[in-house]
Amino acid sequence: MTAANASPAPSTRASLLGLAGFAAAVTAAALVGVLSSTSTAAEYAALRQPSWAPPSWVFGPVWTTLYAMIAVSGWLVWRRHGWRGARPELTLYFVQLALNAAWTPLFFAAGLRGVALVDICLLVVALTATIVLFARRSRWAAVLLVPYWAWTAFATALNLSVWWLNTGG
Repeated sequence: MTAANASPAPSTRASLLGLAGFAAAVTAAALVGVLSSTSTAAEYAALRQPSWAPPSWVFGPVWTTLYAMIAVSGWLVWRRHGWRGARPELTLYFVQLALNAAWTPLFFAAGLRGVALVDICLLVVALTATIVLFARRSRWAAVLLVPYWAWTAFATALNLSVWWLNTGG
């Protein structure tokens, strides 16, 4: 890191407010999904699924853990480099968060499983790029996103399978 792209470390108060801001952004993305369709578990159970599909109760604990890791990841990059020092990285971070937020309303609320598949494929691409860019700024920030990437890749295969099985592909 050169002096040109380093930001002064935020104060403890500013750092905690920054963490709260990232947690709020990630929580907002999660709430879009939760509030868009209140019957996701029932809808998921009613769909034809591949034999390897996890039960619906798995998603809550997994996503809760992943969302915490996503928030900390963004915060680590912001804390070290600030908005100005990491604008491309943090912009892409928020793009992937928006794609994440869009998936549940598309898949469940609108029933647009093919469009949701396009969304989640774009999410995997954006998330991959975010991990690569974050690795240049903070190794830990990138590492924290790897389980999210793995789960999203798995979810992409599940989305494809469910779409295929339920449309007669």
